[in-house]
Amino acid sequence: MSTYGPLLKTPGVGRVIAAQLTARFPFGMLSLAYLLHVEHVFGSYGAAGLVLATTSIGQAIAGPLTSRWMGSWGMRPVLVLTSIVALASMAVIAFSTMPLWAYVVVGFLGGLAVPPVQPAVRTIYPKMVTSSQLTPLFSLDASAQELIWVAGPVITTFVATQVGTVQAIVVAMVFLVIGGVWFIASPELGRVRIPRSKRAFGVVLRRPSVVVATLTGLLLIGACSAVEASVTSVFGEGSPNAGIVLAVFAVGSLLGGLAFGHRPISRNTLWTRMAVVFVGLTLALGGTGFWWLCLALVIAGVGIAPALAVMFGSVSATVKFSDTAEAYGWMGTGQLIGAAGGSAVAGFLIDSNGPIGGFTVGAVMAGVGVLLPLAMRSWLPDLRGRDASPLPDTEPVVLPT
Repeated sequence: MSTYGPLLKTPGVGRVIAAQLTARFPFGMLSLAYLLHVEHVFGSYGAAGLVLATTSIGQAIAGPLTSRWMGSWGMRPVLVLTSIVALASMAVIAFSTMPLWAYVVVGFLGGLAVPPVQPAVRTIYPKMVTSSQLTPLFSLDASAQELIWVAGPVITTFVATQVGTVQAIVVAMVFLVIGGVWFIASPELGRVRIPRSKRAFGVVLRRPSVVVATLTGLLLIGACSAVEASVTSVFGEGSPNAGIVLAVFAVGSLLGGLAFGHRPISRNTLWTRMAVVFVGLTLALGGTGFWWLCLALVIAGVGIAPALAVMFGSVSATVKFSDTAEAYGWMGTGQLIGAAGGSAVAGFLIDSNGPIGGFTVGAVMAGVGVLLPLAMRSWLPDLRGRDASPLPDTEPVVLPT
């Protein structure tokens, strides 16, 4: 707390973290809410899965695109427009009775319109704190977002089963309105202007650090998604144990981020933190008992938020300020692809080999997530004693003497 206490006392930091978490909270609820609602409407998990898949595809496409728009149109106009469209799509799915293809279309449009809150906030963070505070701030942000994945599914499940699936979506809508207004009204969004990028869309992917961070994030989140599917298959839908084990997984990430995320970043930091995840998921292959999985996954979780903090810090320090939002958008797209791929492959192996098949997918993805940044560590920055702020968009001018 000697690191995070002064950080939270920096004007605006605590408020912005809370506002952006509230604005992003509905998207920790929406996948499960849509799954339960569409299954209730059609009596088919296959139909629900189709709607979720197209929603995720929309999110993956929109991530870098809407993030780049913030440099052209400004953060507030893009956030307002996407929030309105996202809110409308949620209302249509909640209150309309439609054929399946219509739910698919509306889900896709809603995915396209997910507000780029995460790229926005991670773009303005370097303008809110000193360079020495930036790495701890990324770590605190990565740790705090675990609250979304712990509380979101719990609230959704409770409301959907005790009140109704429509009401579960409505609760997500309420969080979007409150959090969206709170975040968009933040003074920091008016003070920070993302310069219009002079480079073509996608050129930021030529930055080696962005490629490593995007691919490693894909593998990390894919491993986590495989674990979620596996834990659910171990305990079944009717048992609270699955939720408890996954909460332990997220709490491990929260504690790891707070304990280790503020430490200096070297070229070896990413692969060593991914190694912690790999060790924990390898231990999960040793059994499917409740307490054993709690132990294995709390160990794996300790590496998650610290690894994400390295990815965010490495990208921040190696791209121009005008490209940071798009770079974070590509990272988000990679993580969405990883989540979809990890869940899908784990699902097939769970059907054929039981829960251990899914845990194997998670361990393999985490293992590749160790080898990739290890082999490409020369592409990552050494930030020990260096400024982690984005590169300026202007270059110094040499005057003749």
